[in-house]
Amino acid sequence: MSIQSICRYIYVITFSLVTILCSSSAYAQADTARADTLSGKKVRIPDSAGHQLCLGIDMVNPVRNNFYSDRYGYEVEGDYYLRNEFYVTLEGGWGGSKVTYTDLKYTTTNTFFRLGFNKTILPRDNKKDWDMMFFGLRAAFTPIDRSAATFTILDSLWGNKTGSQGPTKFNAIWAELTGGMRVELVKGLFAGWNVRGKFLLNQKSFRNEAPLFIAGYGKGDKNAVFDFNLYISYGIRWKRKHFR
Repeated sequence: MSIQSICRYIYVITFSLVTILCSSSAYAQADTARADTLSGKKVRIPDSAGHQLCLGIDMVNPVRNNFYSDRYGYEVEGDYYLRNEFYVTLEGGWGGSKVTYTDLKYTTTNTFFRLGFNKTILPRDNKKDWDMMFFGLRAAFTPIDRSAATFTILDSLWGNKTGSQGPTKFNAIWAELTGGMRVELVKGLFAGWNVRGKFLLNQKSFRNEAPLFIAGYGKGDKNAVFDFNLYISYGIRWKRKHFR
């Protein structure tokens, strides 16, 4: 392993640990203050907490791209506060991969979308508290474009044979179970992390030509994968209007 690769690994690990520790520490401090304020009593925050639209970018994938020459991916996310600590979420991104084996060569690209919700599992003490520890569900979909594939059949007796298969399109559908934490560092600016379990729902549709990598999901030949994200987000807020 080269010194450059070692430095990259150190950077990823350090960045991940710092983000997790900072968010966990900030949440713990907020939770302590919350406990002092509430004296052990749970408080239901009214729907007058207002509107918040939070937009973020994943910081793991841009770094991860440097470790792989045969795949890349990028992710963004957004969520909107509904009420009763429910957030509707929309996530998306793009990426691709290339197979350059001795006997097989092709590329794939895809753009993915995820729709779902997050639910905060701990109460907050006032309407200005937007820190959250959550669990969530997602439904995800992506159309995949695969280029023309060239292949070589190696045969020491009859000689090698080369052929090709035309470009094709297919879809991937999966479900996700996720959980994590997000903390407001300064007004409107958030840092957070989450873990994801992803479960492919239509693996039979491309079992014989599974892509090396599906952006937003992972390895195309796996029925279930686990992933990790670190997000930097910004929240846009406005007050709810009450009509009489």
